[in-house]
Amino acid sequence: MSLNGAAVSPALCNQAEASDGCGKPQDEEHEAGRNQIPTAQARGGVAAQALSRGVALLFSVACGLAVANVYYAQPLLDVIADTFAMNRASIGIVITVTQIGYGLGLLLVVPLGDLLDRRRLVLGQSLLSVLALLVVALAPNGTVLLGAMWAVGVLAVVTQVLVAYAAILADPAERGRAVGIVTSGIILGILLARTVSGTLSDLFGWRSVYAVSAVATLIVAGLLSRSLPRQAKPGARISYPRLIGSVFLLFAQEPVLRIRAVLALLIFAAVTVLLTPMVLPLAAPPFSLSHTQIGLFGLAGAAGALGASRAGRLSDRGLAQKTTGIGLAVMLASWVPIALLPHSLWALVIGVVAIDYGLQSVHVANQSLVYRVRPEAQSRLTAGYMIFYSIGSAIGSIASTLAYAQAGWNGVCLLGASICAVALVFWKSTRHLTPG
Repeated sequence: MSLNGAAVSPALCNQAEASDGCGKPQDEEHEAGRNQIPTAQARGGVAAQALSRGVALLFSVACGLAVANVYYAQPLLDVIADTFAMNRASIGIVITVTQIGYGLGLLLVVPLGDLLDRRRLVLGQSLLSVLALLVVALAPNGTVLLGAMWAVGVLAVVTQVLVAYAAILADPAERGRAVGIVTSGIILGILLARTVSGTLSDLFGWRSVYAVSAVATLIVAGLLSRSLPRQAKPGARISYPRLIGSVFLLFAQEPVLRIRAVLALLIFAAVTVLLTPMVLPLAAPPFSLSHTQIGLFGLAGAAGALGASRAGRLSDRGLAQKTTGIGLAVMLASWVPIALLPHSLWALVIGVVAIDYGLQSVHVANQSLVYRVRPEAQSRLTAGYMIFYSIGSAIGSIASTLAYAQAGWNGVCLLGASICAVALVFWKSTRHLTPG
């Protein structure tokens, strides 16, 4: 599958046209190519409902809480290893199985947003997440822990169902802003997860992290049940196997999706390379920081959420490509202060802020461009794009653990900077193939 093997084509139809076959192409070649992607009938009345700022903020909170469940374990790897007598050199498997679950959820669950009532899908995932989190909190051994963490990963993809939902509810002229608001919640959840889990672990033990999250998830599910728009019966004309298969057809037909998915893999791999082993040198001499202190680095990285909001506005103005280039350059440059960690904690703070700002700028620009491709397939576009995000995160967590074991912090920094450099070169070589 080449990245430049197909021309970028306009959106197939709007929400109102989706119910009668998704529009009428003007030529036979266009029709033959587009009709390969099956569609579900439009939701009655959903497209007409505006996404209010209050609902967008609730989406943001729900996304942040859900995605935090995937990252709570990162500053706790040492204490989890001690609890279950796991080898510290391989404790990264806790993160990896969660990311694998997240990847499977992206492929098998997120596309259901184009087939089922999104409201029921979101609430169902949220309630099942409560159960999975309670199992993690009560896990008697490592095997049960890993199985429950996998389930947590699968169910955490509710974040992407909500992102696609927000993109559909938002006015097209403000879609980038809406996605930016929701994505800000995701990045805050990822980064503040370390602060929350570190603090709770120091005060009440690591199991309390997942117990508290279960309660919080239940509360947010109640708020969502009162706020999510009700939808008419979908009346879909597509089977589940064809729905999943159409995700791969989208990759075959849309170069924008392919290019931006590869960028997602690279940027999230680079950030995971930093975040996964960071706890190890910080917890060791000469710093010997507590879990609470390590978690405070998440507060520094939370400034990256500002990049998401600004990137959304710039993308709405047609500046997604420029935003991407600047974001990638910032990510590459961030490894200079990050490499100074053995000598300065403040340098690490600067590096964390920079890399998260760059990450979110590129991520929101990616989503803004991808969502323009097929308005009737938002959930499947989200699934396809975010699968590569999950793959990148899994690769980054494994590679960074090995790099740290073999070459220490310098090896981690060299690996992360190399990935960012590859991403920048890839973007420059493909930018002429996509709009924005």
